[in-house]
Amino acid sequence: MTRALAVVDTADPFACLAALREALSGDGPAVLFRGGGVNPVHTAPLEVEKRVALVVETSGTTGRPKRVALSADAVLASAAATESAVGRAQWLLALPVQYIAGSNVLARSLSAGTTPIAVPPGRLTSERVLGAVAAMDDPVRCTALVPAQLGRLVDEAEADDDVRRALAGFTRILVGGQATPAALIARATALGWNLTRTYGSSETCGGVVYDGVAIGQAEVRIVDGQVELGGPTLAEYYLDDPERTAAAFVEHDGARWYRTDDAGEIVDGVLRVTGRVDHTIVTGGLKVRLSDVERIVREQPGLGDAVVVAGHHPEWGEVPVVVTTARPSLDELRRTVGAALAPEARPDRIMTVDALPLLPSGKPDRLAIAQRVTAGH
Repeated sequence: MTRALAVVDTADPFACLAALREALSGDGPAVLFRGGGVNPVHTAPLEVEKRVALVVETSGTTGRPKRVALSADAVLASAAATESAVGRAQWLLALPVQYIAGSNVLARSLSAGTTPIAVPPGRLTSERVLGAVAAMDDPVRCTALVPAQLGRLVDEAEADDDVRRALAGFTRILVGGQATPAALIARATALGWNLTRTYGSSETCGGVVYDGVAIGQAEVRIVDGQVELGGPTLAEYYLDDPERTAAAFVEHDGARWYRTDDAGEIVDGVLRVTGRVDHTIVTGGLKVRLSDVERIVREQPGLGDAVVVAGHHPEWGEVPVVVTTARPSLDELRRTVGAALAPEARPDRIMTVDALPLLPSGKPDRLAIAQRVTAGH
């Protein structure tokens, strides 16, 4: 059996809330939230399988967007898992609804019977945040942020005590979407903010690992060094993409698992993500495959030896860094990469070296190159 799929404009979060409520109850169509900042998938079907309630478009890692189909059971299981970890709360909506973290704020609010308060659209500023917090009427408050947003608020709070006190009043601030620098966590903690690092993706209906430990009925395991996640929050499939679905979702001993793109290890029951298995980074909450950036860079005159690795950025987390023996124009290279790939793929900087470190095979020693970038020389 099938049901209709409605594309809902994210301009009005409360219209999105009402649409999601009907989708989860089965009284309305499944929903796909779409805002002006999302690369639209024009071939989105008008119908989906009846068990699907929410479809989330993601950037993917190949430049080809994915449409993740989530059942009502998965969305509600995710909300229940979060409530079991942080308690019933009123939520501050600071993330776009079209992303799973934003949709989850709505789902958690529906599950808890509380009214979410949305920060006005635009850059996250102290004025917008303080205005939204002032409208909250429940003493138990939570919000979800990405590291770039947290960094901005920490900067504001260190100069504005009103911001510091407002966020210190939150029971929990969830931070996910990409790796959060330890220094940023330390600064936020010093302000008295109660942070929880989350790990998950659209395919797991958002974060299912909090501070390295699975929540609710979620499970985490390592297979050949790769992180896999299981439990009732897993997506059904990728719409119209059975090949990608088969590669990402696997079954073992009757249980279903989502195979992430992350390498990791579990030490004393705590998950530690050690990197990406496909040379993909998450920058500003979006995925960028470094091999794609490197391919474009190497096509440019004089850059056949260039290597692209991940570098740290205080606001965006990880960013592409070009390491080469040449001295190309950064502006020109950014324009070239941006024309071929997503804007987030544009190199953040260029490091020129006398010679690239090589392995005995003659291939670039990417670990040594990445270490140079980290050290800044």
